Amino acid sequence: MAASTAAGKQRIPKVAKVKNKAPAEVQITAEQLLREAKERELELLPPPPQQKITDEEELNDYKLRKRKTFEDNIRKNRTVISNWIKYAQWEESLKEIQRARSIYERALDVDYRNITLWLKYAEMEMKNRQVNHARNIWDRAITTLPRVNQFWYKYTYMEEMLGNIAGARQVFERWMEWQPEEQAWHSYINFELRYKEVDRARTIYERFVLVHPDVKNWIKYARFEEKHGYFAHARKVYERAVEFFGDEHMDEHLYVAFAKFEENQKEFERVRVIYKYALDRISKQEAQELFKNYTIFEKKFGDRRGIEDIIVSKRRFQYEEEVKANPHNYDAWFDYLRLVESDAEAETVREVYERAIANVPPIQEKRHWKRYIYLWVNYALYEELEAKDPERTRQVYQASLELIPHKKFTFAKMWLLYAQFEIRQKNLPFARRALGTSIGKCPKNKLFKGYIELELQLREFDRCRKLYEKFLEFGPENCTSWIKFAELETILGDIERARAIYELAISQPRLDMPEVLWKSYIDFEIEQEETERTRNLYRRLLQRTQHVKVWISFAQFELSSGKEGSLAKCRQIYEEANKTMRNCEEKEERLMLLESWRNFEDEFGTVSDKERVDKLMPEKVKKRRKVQADDGVRTEPLELVISCQMSRNASTFEICPFQWHMYNLRMGVDSLE
Repeated sequence: MAASTAAGKQRIPKVAKVKNKAPAEVQITAEQLLREAKERELELLPPPPQQKITDEEELNDYKLRKRKTFEDNIRKNRTVISNWIKYAQWEESLKEIQRARSIYERALDVDYRNITLWLKYAEMEMKNRQVNHARNIWDRAITTLPRVNQFWYKYTYMEEMLGNIAGARQVFERWMEWQPEEQAWHSYINFELRYKEVDRARTIYERFVLVHPDVKNWIKYARFEEKHGYFAHARKVYERAVEFFGDEHMDEHLYVAFAKFEENQKEFERVRVIYKYALDRISKQEAQELFKNYTIFEKKFGDRRGIEDIIVSKRRFQYEEEVKANPHNYDAWFDYLRLVESDAEAETVREVYERAIANVPPIQEKRHWKRYIYLWVNYALYEELEAKDPERTRQVYQASLELIPHKKFTFAKMWLLYAQFEIRQKNLPFARRALGTSIGKCPKNKLFKGYIELELQLREFDRCRKLYEKFLEFGPENCTSWIKFAELETILGDIERARAIYELAISQPRLDMPEVLWKSYIDFEIEQEETERTRNLYRRLLQRTQHVKVWISFAQFELSSGKEGSLAKCRQIYEEANKTMRNCEEKEERLMLLESWRNFEDEFGTVSDKERVDKLMPEKVKKRRKVQADDGVRTEPLELVISCQMSRNASTFEICPFQWHMYNLRMGVDSLE
């Protein structure tokens, strides 16, 4: 029992439980373990012992074992070409060329597309001076893989090293039939040039520029001719290149090279023609180098005019690109036209103007047309002032006026400019017809004013009256028009007509500046020395408004009348104004009136009159406020002049709460007690 109890007490050890079964952040791979083992060299293997072969039997035994090893490796994986190459090179090292050749042939049967295999095979034959075998291999290689340039280079190089120039040329010709890349053609050309075959090289270049028609290849062809002294041939090549590429595929590098060739030949006029021809046809972004070289050429061989032409041409191209990118960029058109007008012929300027005005704003809103309409204005002014063509100027004005959508908006400037142009051409009926049409289609204040000003200059006063009548029918609220009409009648001496116009004006239910109209009417009556009429006007105006300036002006009028009792009348108006304005909410206006009254009494009144007005004036009041100081609260008196609101009783005042609050803020306190 004791033994069984002791055995029961022996506990089986518990297996540790893994609580976190997530993968570790750093994973160790088998490759990493092998690499670390290699680095630490945990298994140091001794080098194999060196074997010394003493007789032929041992050598044959060694060869047998080695070949068996190579064959086993090949049998395991036939596609590993490196095993075949090592096997063949080992046989080659033993001078077993036939065996090595057999191995290469077996390898080619496995993978004939392997470039390295062909190269090693041919190099082995060339190393062992097996020329015909090497040729045979190269022929098979270029026939099987004709797009591998390395085979062709090696083959031609071998033939050239052997002195077989005709054979090398024949290989090159076979190669060119496949139209290889540019470097192959250059190799063929250089091959011919090494043996002074310039004509053959020219023939190759002819074929080359057709197979690879790039600008740089044409330039190389031309420089080849120039280098060998065939300048006429070189010029012909450049001309053929220009014709070949045409206007659709122009390249600045071709023209730069052509111009430099002509510059070397001292053909400066031809150079200038080439540059201008190219600049007229190539866009600005693609002609930076062309502009640069043209500028350098003109600085070296040209005059001041030539340099200016270059600058103008450059700017012209810049503007062309801008207007092509955004045809509605009217500022760019203005700059372009300014440049063209300064240097180009009239037909060129007209062409640019026609292109500019063809870009009509797509939206019929006046803000989009404001810049556009100045294109027409400048066009008309150019035709009149620069081209001296009145008929074309008239056509431009008429076309612009037909284009503007007058039902939605108009431009008075265009109508007035057209009328002024016709007057300069002494066609007064045309000018009147244009302005009459404008008023009929789209009446505007500016059109009426311009038409009236024209008739005034012509002293056609009856026409002016009719125009003013139409103007006032169109805008009866325009006080300026009424005043100008009345002033015209005054100048003409028709006082009653002018007075009737003023009466009609002030009776309008709505006016934009009635105070200006009343002032003009009053000034008119004062000029006519109609004192009673003026006084009545003031009374009528005061029925409409009780503004303090009207009262003050009325009082000053009575004072300046110079008649007996003018002082009394003036004082009476001040008293009447004071009584009227006691009920007015604007106390500041009453203060202005009292100050004006006091100034009057200071100059013309007695002491009692002055004292009477002074009693009506606001007084200074004292208020005490508490000031919070660092050492406690202290009270100090402050005397403040306050703009007061006056009650009906002139002897009492109420302090304006807003101004008192603003004073508190300035003094830095929040509340007053």
